[in-house]
Amino acid sequence: MESLTVVKIGGKVINEEAELEIFLKKFAALKGNKVLVHGGGNIASVVQNKMGIPPVMVEGRRITDADTIEIVSMVFSGLNKKIVAKLQSLGIQSLGLSGADANLIQSKKRSVTTIDYGYVGDVEKVNTSFLKSLFDLEVVPVVCALTHDNQGQLLNTNADTIASELARGVADHYQVDLVYCFEQPGVLSDFENKVVIPEITPESYAKYKAEGVIVDGMIPKLDNAFDAISAGVDTVKICHFEALDKIQSSDYPGTKLCLK
Repeated sequence: MESLTVVKIGGKVINEEAELEIFLKKFAALKGNKVLVHGGGNIASVVQNKMGIPPVMVEGRRITDADTIEIVSMVFSGLNKKIVAKLQSLGIQSLGLSGADANLIQSKKRSVTTIDYGYVGDVEKVNTSFLKSLFDLEVVPVVCALTHDNQGQLLNTNADTIASELARGVADHYQVDLVYCFEQPGVLSDFENKVVIPEITPESYAKYKAEGVIVDGMIPKLDNAFDAISAGVDTVKICHFEALDKIQSSDYPGTKLCLK
Protein backbone atom coordinates (compact mmCIF):
# COMPACT_ATOMS: atom_id res chain seq x y z
CA MET A 1 0.00 0.00 0.00
CA GLU A 2 1.34 3.44 -0.93
CA SER A 3 2.07 5.95 1.81
CA LEU A 4 0.41 9.32 2.26
CA THR A 5 1.28 12.10 4.69
CA VAL A 6 -1.39 14.63 5.61
CA VAL A 7 0.20 17.66 7.29
CA LYS A 8 -1.72 20.44 8.98
CA ILE A 9 0.24 23.61 9.68
CA GLY A 10 -1.19 26.04 12.18
CA GLY A 11 -0.47 28.31 15.07
CA LYS A 12 1.80 31.30 14.63
CA VAL A 13 3.97 29.69 11.92
CA ILE A 14 1.79 30.98 9.08
CA ASN A 15 2.13 34.55 10.40
CA GLU A 16 5.93 34.53 10.31
CA GLU A 17 7.54 34.62 6.87
CA ALA A 18 10.87 33.07 7.95
CA GLU A 19 9.21 30.23 9.89
CA LEU A 20 6.81 29.50 7.05
CA GLU A 21 9.75 29.25 4.64
CA ILE A 22 11.52 26.75 6.93
CA PHE A 23 8.38 24.66 7.27
CA LEU A 24 7.62 24.59 3.54
CA LYS A 25 11.16 23.44 2.72
CA LYS A 26 10.74 20.54 5.13
CA PHE A 27 7.29 19.76 3.73
CA ALA A 28 8.64 19.85 0.16
CA ALA A 29 11.32 17.31 1.14
CA LEU A 30 8.78 14.71 2.38
CA LYS A 31 8.76 11.62 0.18
CA GLY A 32 5.65 10.08 -1.33
CA ASN A 33 2.09 11.38 -1.61
CA LYS A 34 1.27 14.33 0.62
CA VAL A 35 -1.40 16.89 1.42
CA LEU A 36 -0.98 20.22 3.18
CA VAL A 37 -3.88 21.70 5.18
CA HIS A 38 -3.69 25.20 6.62
CA GLY A 39 -5.79 27.63 8.58
CA GLY A 40 -5.14 31.34 8.91
CA GLY A 41 -7.36 32.43 11.76
CA ASN A 42 -4.77 34.73 13.33
CA ILE A 43 -4.33 36.63 10.07
CA ALA A 44 -8.12 36.79 9.61
CA SER A 45 -8.45 38.34 13.07
CA VAL A 46 -5.90 41.04 12.20
CA VAL A 47 -7.77 41.84 8.99
CA GLN A 48 -11.11 41.89 10.81
CA ASN A 49 -9.79 44.41 13.32
CA LYS A 50 -8.37 46.59 10.56
CA MET A 51 -11.77 46.56 8.85
CA GLY A 52 -13.56 47.54 12.05
CA ILE A 53 -15.24 44.15 12.46
CA PRO A 54 -13.60 42.72 15.62
CA PRO A 55 -13.60 38.92 15.80
CA VAL A 56 -15.99 37.32 18.26
CA MET A 57 -14.69 34.14 19.86
CA VAL A 58 -16.53 31.70 22.12
CA GLU A 59 -14.41 29.02 23.84
CA GLY A 60 -11.70 29.58 21.24
CA ARG A 61 -14.07 29.22 18.28
CA ARG A 62 -14.84 32.04 15.87
CA ILE A 63 -18.41 33.25 15.41
CA THR A 64 -18.68 33.50 11.62
CA ASP A 65 -21.45 35.92 10.66
CA ALA A 66 -22.13 37.17 7.13
CA ASP A 67 -19.35 39.79 7.21
CA THR A 68 -16.86 37.41 8.79
CA ILE A 69 -17.33 34.62 6.22
CA GLU A 70 -16.49 37.16 3.51
CA ILE A 71 -13.30 38.17 5.33
CA VAL A 72 -12.09 34.65 6.17
CA SER A 73 -12.84 33.51 2.61
CA MET A 74 -10.67 36.33 1.28
CA VAL A 75 -7.85 35.74 3.77
CA PHE A 76 -7.74 31.95 3.53
CA SER A 77 -7.90 31.96 -0.28
CA GLY A 78 -5.12 34.54 -0.56
CA LEU A 79 -2.93 32.68 1.91
CA ASN A 80 -3.62 29.45 0.03
CA LYS A 81 -2.24 30.87 -3.22
CA LYS A 82 0.76 32.36 -1.42
CA ILE A 83 1.66 28.91 -0.05
CA VAL A 84 1.16 27.30 -3.46
CA ALA A 85 3.46 29.86 -5.07
CA LYS A 86 6.16 29.17 -2.47
CA LEU A 87 5.86 25.40 -3.01
CA GLN A 88 6.13 25.88 -6.78
CA SER A 89 9.38 27.78 -6.18
CA LEU A 90 10.63 24.69 -4.32
CA GLY A 91 9.82 22.44 -7.27
CA ILE A 92 6.57 21.02 -5.86
CA GLN A 93 3.73 20.75 -8.35
CA SER A 94 0.90 21.86 -6.10
CA LEU A 95 -2.74 22.87 -6.40
CA GLY A 96 -4.53 25.24 -4.04
CA LEU A 97 -8.01 24.13 -3.06
CA SER A 98 -10.95 24.94 -0.84
CA GLY A 99 -13.56 22.35 -0.02
CA ALA A 100 -15.76 23.78 -2.78
CA ASP A 101 -13.23 23.01 -5.54
CA ALA A 102 -14.17 19.76 -7.30
CA ASN A 103 -16.58 19.19 -4.41
CA LEU A 104 -13.57 18.19 -2.32
CA ILE A 105 -15.22 18.63 1.09
CA GLN A 106 -18.95 19.00 1.57
CA SER A 107 -20.23 20.18 4.94
CA LYS A 108 -23.43 21.16 6.66
CA LYS A 109 -23.93 24.44 8.48
CA ARG A 110 -23.57 23.82 12.20
CA SER A 111 -26.90 23.56 13.97
CA VAL A 112 -27.77 26.21 16.52
CA THR A 113 -27.86 24.87 20.07
CA THR A 114 -26.85 27.18 22.90
CA ILE A 115 -24.50 29.09 20.56
CA ASP A 116 -25.06 30.21 16.97
CA TYR A 117 -21.63 29.90 15.32
CA GLY A 118 -22.97 31.25 12.03
CA TYR A 119 -21.44 30.09 8.75
CA VAL A 120 -19.39 27.28 10.27
CA GLY A 121 -19.26 23.87 8.62
CA ASP A 122 -19.25 20.34 10.00
CA VAL A 123 -17.76 17.94 7.45
CA GLU A 124 -20.09 15.37 5.89
CA LYS A 125 -18.27 14.04 2.82
CA VAL A 126 -14.78 13.96 1.24
CA ASN A 127 -14.25 13.46 -2.49
CA THR A 128 -11.64 10.71 -2.17
CA SER A 129 -11.64 9.81 -5.87
CA PHE A 130 -10.59 13.36 -6.77
CA LEU A 131 -7.78 13.26 -4.19
CA LYS A 132 -6.55 9.96 -5.60
CA SER A 133 -6.56 11.40 -9.12
CA LEU A 134 -4.30 14.24 -7.96
CA PHE A 135 -1.86 11.80 -6.39
CA ASP A 136 -1.82 9.79 -9.62
CA LEU A 137 -0.75 13.01 -11.38
CA GLU A 138 1.90 13.65 -8.67
CA VAL A 139 0.14 16.87 -7.70
CA VAL A 140 0.24 18.01 -4.06
CA PRO A 141 -3.11 19.39 -2.79
CA VAL A 142 -2.92 22.47 -0.55
CA VAL A 143 -6.25 22.80 1.25
CA CYS A 144 -7.50 25.87 3.13
CA ALA A 145 -10.05 25.93 5.94
CA LEU A 146 -13.14 26.50 3.79
CA THR A 147 -15.78 23.95 2.82
CA HIS A 148 -19.21 24.31 1.20
CA ASP A 149 -22.78 23.13 1.71
CA ASN A 150 -23.51 22.18 -1.94
CA GLN A 151 -26.07 25.01 -1.98
CA GLY A 152 -23.59 27.74 -2.94
CA GLN A 153 -22.54 28.73 0.57
CA LEU A 154 -18.92 28.67 1.77
CA LEU A 155 -18.43 27.60 5.37
CA ASN A 156 -15.59 28.34 7.78
CA THR A 157 -14.32 24.93 8.94
CA ASN A 158 -11.75 23.96 11.54
CA ALA A 159 -8.48 23.10 9.78
CA ASP A 160 -7.64 20.35 12.29
CA THR A 161 -10.95 18.71 11.45
CA ILE A 162 -10.32 19.05 7.71
CA ALA A 163 -6.94 17.35 8.07
CA SER A 164 -8.48 14.54 10.09
CA GLU A 165 -11.37 14.06 7.66
CA LEU A 166 -9.06 14.01 4.62
CA ALA A 167 -6.82 11.45 6.33
CA ARG A 168 -9.79 9.30 7.27
CA GLY A 169 -11.27 9.59 3.79
CA VAL A 170 -8.30 7.92 2.09
CA ALA A 171 -7.25 5.53 4.89
CA ASP A 172 -8.67 2.54 2.98
CA HIS A 173 -6.41 3.29 0.01
CA TYR A 174 -3.15 4.51 1.56
CA GLN A 175 -1.00 4.04 4.63
CA VAL A 176 -1.75 7.44 6.12
CA ASP A 177 0.32 9.45 8.56
CA LEU A 178 -1.44 12.53 9.97
CA VAL A 179 0.83 15.25 11.34
CA TYR A 180 -0.18 18.40 13.18
CA CYS A 181 2.63 21.00 13.12
CA PHE A 182 2.82 24.28 15.01
CA GLU A 183 5.24 26.36 17.07
CA GLN A 184 5.25 24.07 20.14
CA PRO A 185 7.32 20.85 20.42
CA GLY A 186 4.25 18.66 20.95
CA VAL A 187 1.52 18.13 23.54
CA LEU A 188 2.96 19.53 26.77
CA SER A 189 2.65 18.38 30.38
CA ASP A 190 4.54 21.50 31.53
CA PHE A 191 4.02 24.48 29.25
CA GLU A 192 6.54 26.75 30.96
CA ASN A 193 9.39 24.22 30.69
CA LYS A 194 8.20 22.76 27.35
CA VAL A 195 8.00 19.18 28.66
CA VAL A 196 6.59 16.99 25.86
CA ILE A 197 4.25 14.05 26.47
CA PRO A 198 5.83 11.48 24.11
CA GLU A 199 2.83 9.16 23.79
CA ILE A 200 -0.90 9.53 24.46
CA THR A 201 -3.53 6.78 24.50
CA PRO A 202 -7.28 7.28 24.96
CA GLU A 203 -6.87 6.28 28.62
CA SER A 204 -4.03 8.69 29.33
CA TYR A 205 -5.84 11.40 27.35
CA ALA A 206 -8.88 11.13 29.64
CA LYS A 207 -6.56 11.31 32.66
CA TYR A 208 -4.70 14.39 31.36
CA LYS A 209 -8.00 16.16 30.68
CA ALA A 210 -9.37 15.35 34.12
CA GLU A 211 -6.18 16.68 35.71
CA GLY A 212 -6.27 19.88 33.66
CA VAL A 213 -2.98 19.05 31.90
CA ILE A 214 -4.59 19.08 28.44
CA VAL A 215 -7.00 21.99 28.02
CA ASP A 216 -8.46 24.56 25.62
CA GLY A 217 -7.66 24.24 21.92
CA MET A 218 -5.61 21.08 22.34
CA ILE A 219 -8.76 19.12 23.23
CA PRO A 220 -10.53 19.40 19.84
CA LYS A 221 -7.17 18.73 18.12
CA LEU A 222 -6.74 15.47 20.03
CA ASP A 223 -10.40 14.55 19.58
CA ASN A 224 -9.88 14.84 15.83
CA ALA A 225 -6.65 12.87 16.07
CA PHE A 226 -8.20 9.93 17.92
CA ASP A 227 -11.16 9.94 15.53
CA ALA A 228 -8.64 9.57 12.68
CA ILE A 229 -6.82 6.66 14.32
CA SER A 230 -10.10 4.91 15.06
CA ALA A 231 -11.02 5.26 11.37
CA GLY A 232 -7.86 3.54 10.14
CA VAL A 233 -5.24 6.29 9.94
CA ASP A 234 -1.90 4.63 10.66
CA THR A 235 -0.25 7.24 12.91
CA VAL A 236 -0.98 10.69 14.29
CA LYS A 237 1.86 12.93 15.42
CA ILE A 238 1.87 16.42 16.94
CA CYS A 239 5.15 18.28 16.78
CA HIS A 240 7.13 21.46 16.22
CA PHE A 241 7.16 22.47 12.55
CA GLU A 242 10.95 22.09 12.43
CA ALA A 243 10.60 18.41 13.46
CA LEU A 244 8.65 17.53 10.32
CA ASP A 245 11.71 15.87 8.81
CA LYS A 246 11.97 13.57 11.85
CA ILE A 247 8.44 12.13 11.92
CA GLN A 248 9.64 8.72 10.68
CA SER A 249 12.89 8.62 12.65
CA SER A 250 13.68 6.84 15.92
CA ASP A 251 14.57 10.16 17.53
CA TYR A 252 11.23 11.81 16.73
CA PRO A 253 10.93 14.49 19.44
CA GLY A 254 7.18 15.20 19.47
CA THR A 255 3.98 13.50 20.62
CA LYS A 256 2.62 10.32 19.08
CA LEU A 257 -0.97 9.15 19.56
CA CYS A 258 -1.93 5.49 19.63
CA LEU A 259 -4.95 3.42 20.66
CA LYS A 260 -3.07 1.19 23.13
